[in-house]
Amino acid sequence: MKRSAALTQLSREHHTALVLAKHAQRMSMENKGAVLRFMAQAVETFSRELEPHFRSEENTLLPALKGVGEPEIVRRTLTEHEELRRLANQLKTEDTTSLRRFGEALEAHVRFEERELFVLAESVLTPEALTILQMHKTTGV
Repeated sequence: MKRSAALTQLSREHHTALVLAKHAQRMSMENKGAVLRFMAQAVETFSRELEPHFRSEENTLLPALKGVGEPEIVRRTLTEHEELRRLANQLKTEDTTSLRRFGEALEAHVRFEERELFVLAESVLTPEALTILQMHKTTGV
């Protein structure tokens, strides 16, 4: 699906998240050493790529949506971000039982953002607001 230029980078970042989510869901639990190594890698990827993605949305996109009267979708997004942070923290404790849940929650969240959050943003935010989002994402300002 064609994405607004303002949301293109956020949408591209979802690829990494989906790859991580699928791997987490399919990880065989037979080799505990491999599972623990993957979990450590997942935590690193979360910190390096997903957490900045969440913060970017929380600092730009979500306030813009709240400002145009969309508090429910903002609330849902924030709730899912917090759940994913909680699950990533569980991975740090080598809680292997949380790995599949992390993968499922991450995949569901990406699908929600692509199919609902971004579609709504493109339909309710003005072109000027979208341009501001794009400028913030590319400059970090």
